[in-house]
Formats: sequence, C-alpha cells, structure tokens
Amino acid sequence: MFYVYILFSTSKSKYYIGQTSDIENRLFRHNSGFSLSTKYGIPWELVQTFMCETRSDAILLEKKIKKRGAKRYLEDLNKKG
Repeated sequence: MFYVYILFSTSKSKYYIGQTSDIENRLFRHNSGFSLSTKYGIPWELVQTFMCETRSDAILLEKKIKKRGAKRYLEDLNKKG
C-alpha cells in the first residue's frame, strides 16, 4: 500500500505534497528536518492522505494534485462532500 499525503506548514503557510509507503516515518522525517524540501517549514501538519494500490498510482495522483495545487484540490474535495 502506498500513500499520497498533503502537509501544511503554519509557519510558512504552505502545502507540501508527497508519496510514501510509510506515512508515519515520512511525517517524522519531515518534522525532524531530514528532508531538505520541508526543513524550513517545521512543524508540518498532516491534513490529508490518499491510499493507492501501487507506487505508480501514487505518483500519478501526486502529480495530479501538484498540477491542480494542494489548496484548490482540497477545496474541490470539500465541495464534493
């Protein structure tokens, strides 16, 4: 099982989208400064996760969310209810 996740940094007011097979470890790494791309946004809050069957599916969904923008993607999800 793979996950696509959306994080939010209150200190930077920015979203981050990624994919992983171990969501707990990945969130720990983001909030511990191990990831260069999220090092300066600590603390990161997990706001949404999506489960995918394969890594290929996760990569496709990650790209789709990034293309749309995390904020707009989440707004669209909330509109659908």
